[in-house]
Amino acid sequence: MSEREKILRYYRGSGDGDLAARLLDIAETAVRNRKYKVSEFLDPYGYSIAETVGAHYNNLQLLSNGGYSGAERVKVIFVNEEFRGTPDLAVEALAAKWDERYYQLTHRDVLGALMALGIKREIVGDIIMCGHGCQIIIETSLVRFVNENFKMIGAAPVVISPLSLSDITPREEKIKEIKTTVVSLRLDVVAAAGFGTSRTTMSDEIGVGKLKVNWQDAKKSDQVIKVGDIISMRGRGRVEVSEVLGQTKKGRVSILLKRFI
Repeated sequence: MSEREKILRYYRGSGDGDLAARLLDIAETAVRNRKYKVSEFLDPYGYSIAETVGAHYNNLQLLSNGGYSGAERVKVIFVNEEFRGTPDLAVEALAAKWDERYYQLTHRDVLGALMALGIKREIVGDIIMCGHGCQIIIETSLVRFVNENFKMIGAAPVVISPLSLSDITPREEKIKEIKTTVVSLRLDVVAAAGFGTSRTTMSDEIGVGKLKVNWQDAKKSDQVIKVGDIISMRGRGRVEVSEVLGQTKKGRVSILLKRFI
């Protein structure tokens, strides 16, 4: 069995075979053309797949860039060792502004409005909310389209302007620490504690596909969670399992969570 097929077989099991295949195709193109090839925007889990792919090609260097330092969503660049130039990431930034007096918009609102224009998630990087509006990282090929068509977010009129990548203001995440006890480290139990809801409600949310663990779709409520895991919930943000502090006298598990608001 070839290395390609081994990688594909592994990721097909988790439902990520298509992404693994696209990244393998990109890497193999960089091998053939002796230059470089750039991926779509990837979340942290997608980046981990790219690392696995890159590790199987001795003559390729794996680089990543999301347009600014600390970006969550990044493009990966497979660079052939024979290439001596500078890869073109083909990424730009736009600033979107609206009247805050009348409209309180969220990351979800902005992303939804972009998707409504037919823009695929894979060609949009981070969307950084910054009070007076937001900053959008996007592929260069879509900049003109967004300038011409992105006029409204819901009922809110939006003004779009170019933004230099060097002027991007990184997101300021608010973190709330939650120290609590749970009956077990099951996903539904930990997520319920982190997002402040009942275990039954959380099980229902998992069942309809609203939760991810480490950027992978959560499929089962009884999935065991460990230190370092990131639980994200659509429309509610993220929770990181910071520490497992041990058991209480009553047999419950004491944990420290970080809720990213």
